[in-house]
Amino acid sequence: MAKDQPVQALDEIDFAILSQQQRDATITNAELAQKIELSPSACLGRTKRLKKSGIIKRYTAIIDEQKIGLEVVTYVSITLEPHDRQTTEAFLRRIREIPNVMECYNVSGAYDYFLKIISPTIKDYRNFLIDTLIEVPGVGKVETSVVLSTEKQSFQLPLSESRLWKNKKV
Repeated sequence: MAKDQPVQALDEIDFAILSQQQRDATITNAELAQKIELSPSACLGRTKRLKKSGIIKRYTAIIDEQKIGLEVVTYVSITLEPHDRQTTEAFLRRIREIPNVMECYNVSGAYDYFLKIISPTIKDYRNFLIDTLIEVPGVGKVETSVVLSTEKQSFQLPLSESRLWKNKKV
């Protein structure tokens, strides 16, 4: 099955695996199997299927950016000029190469893209803006919002809100 195709059938056990994996991706297969009351071999088979299908994209560590000196988080709205495929493709190629750009979304509304940028200091962000971001092909209008404090941050999807779960197409 291709990575970008959805799994044909998800059941309560699949959602239980996903839920546990979101809470702690370092859980061993034996611990996971015990928590969801499944044999270790069946649990491993299902987890492999969820990875192969692309539902589980990857495992990663979530690092506290403040504790490693990356103290400034900004959200940047960008309008491309001109609006054409060549400009868009050049913009995206460059954005994907920039490590400070944590997330990039194509959005509707007044702007074309919404970026999450992380920097050590506000001065570093200013330099990044001037020396890097506005030099990216196609960048026209840029508007920055600086995060003053993070009140909630979650990396766990609300699985119970999934249309696959709600519609019982599991």
